[in-house]
Amino acid sequence: MWRDFNQAVCALRFLYEVTLGKPWAIKHIPFGKRPKKLPVVLCDQEASRLIECTHNLKHRMVLLCCYAAGLRLAEATHVKVADIDGQRAQIRVTSGKGSKERRVPASPRLLDALRDYWKIRRPNNYLFPGKTPDVPLSSPTIQKACRLSAALAGIKNVVTPHTLRHSYATSMLEAGVDLLTISKLLGHSSFVTTMIYLHVRRQHFDRSPSPIDWLPVRQCPQWAERMPQTNPEAASLEPQTDENTSPTVQQPAAAAEQSQPLEEAPQPPKPQRRTSGQLPRAKRNRRRE
Repeated sequence: MWRDFNQAVCALRFLYEVTLGKPWAIKHIPFGKRPKKLPVVLCDQEASRLIECTHNLKHRMVLLCCYAAGLRLAEATHVKVADIDGQRAQIRVTSGKGSKERRVPASPRLLDALRDYWKIRRPNNYLFPGKTPDVPLSSPTIQKACRLSAALAGIKNVVTPHTLRHSYATSMLEAGVDLLTISKLLGHSSFVTTMIYLHVRRQHFDRSPSPIDWLPVRQCPQWAERMPQTNPEAASLEPQTDENTSPTVQQPAAAAEQSQPLEEAPQPPKPQRRTSGQLPRAKRNRRRE
């Protein structure tokens, strides 16, 4: 909803200022605020299961490029055969956001997989062609295949091809690659956009302990429920008896001594109040009269 509203505001401003050449009558229209959500990131095991559950070879290679090189879905589908540089182990991205061209490194494992794919399919122009060789593979087809593979892999989160790009950036950050290098590899205009991955890396949570880990074990709620609460003073006053011996019976003399009332202990004398040795003021005035 807010995305459509913001697009309408920008379109009206562009129509008046650029197309018609008229001054924009409205000074400012506030944009709608969208909720800021963290990206969904897959671990290595989940990403491996997702790629393995993609049975179509062409679809699996597109998802592998998104995960191994951090490409967007449109960038991966528009890669051509001539864009793969096997000698320098690089992939040229020509259809990036904003028509910005960049180069990304290609791992040896990705190059071997692409060579095996080319030997089977033999594409000429586009590496992943659609119904015709001169048209790239459509994005909805890959999105549908990704959802199906996520269901087969048992991944409960909502997974899209862009999730593999988020997983690539987070894995690079956890491996020790600096933020500026990741920003250039992803094609971000500013590294501020790349800083969102700082909130989902595992080191961010591993270095933040919980205060409950600093508490003694006996202060945990589970221990209090398991152990019965006993009064140590009452336990010490109870007579201890043995199973083989009968409880001792008090002698009459001892019972008589215990039945006699105890004498009251002498109370300490009350402290006397210090005075100056003179009579109170009222008595002194009577004597003067």
